[in-house]
Amino acid sequence: MKVSSPIPHKRARIEIIPLIDIMFFLLASFMMVSLSQTHMKGIRVNLPAPVVVIQPPDPTVTRVQVASGNATYINGQYVPDDQVKPTLQQLHSANPEVKVSISADEQALHGDVITLLDRIRDVGIKKIGYQVRASSPVTTGVAPGAAPPAPPPPH
Repeated sequence: MKVSSPIPHKRARIEIIPLIDIMFFLLASFMMVSLSQTHMKGIRVNLPAPVVVIQPPDPTVTRVQVASGNATYINGQYVPDDQVKPTLQQLHSANPEVKVSISADEQALHGDVITLLDRIRDVGIKKIGYQVRASSPVTTGVAPGAAPPAPPPPH
């Protein structure tokens, strides 16, 4: 005779979700351990050291610098404001392919630089370069006729 139990009979069931989580954790752990144990091997190479070569200013480039107070220097020589355009005209008539490099002091006004650019274009000079890095500063108390320090050569 078979007697039934008052406790309901349940079948055993394997929960796979926690098993998958544990397997992914173990896989990731083994991957991280194995990657940390690999040693990168390479060949030692003697690379050349950087050499800084200071090039002298290009004699074919006319350097024009605008300082604060609308002081204009052409090739390091102070040029009064009323003589800038005739000096540029003289440079252009001597060499129609003259190259001009414009730089400005940090205290120079933007309008003064644009006025100089307009004068250069009015003369007919087509090859104009701009120095976008800081040039050597010209002090505000420079007397007319005193040469400012030379700006760096254009690149």
